[in-house]
Amino acid sequence: MADSNRNSNELLVPGSENAVNNLKEEIANEMNIELGADTTARDNGKVGGEMVKRMIQIAQETMANQDQ
Repeated sequence: MADSNRNSNELLVPGSENAVNNLKEEIANEMNIELGADTTARDNGKVGGEMVKRMIQIAQETMANQDQ
């Protein structure tokens, strides 16, 4: 059961913040979206959605490689 005092956006892997930020910047650049205070919620959502897709893909590939 999840700790109700925890922020749902808290990173669980120490040192992963840089990797997540790099992925965010990479995807935003690919989509020609400039991140910042004036970025629309729609554009932020596009970047976030693509981040989730890629992280799932990475996790699936990692699990598949562990099975070999």
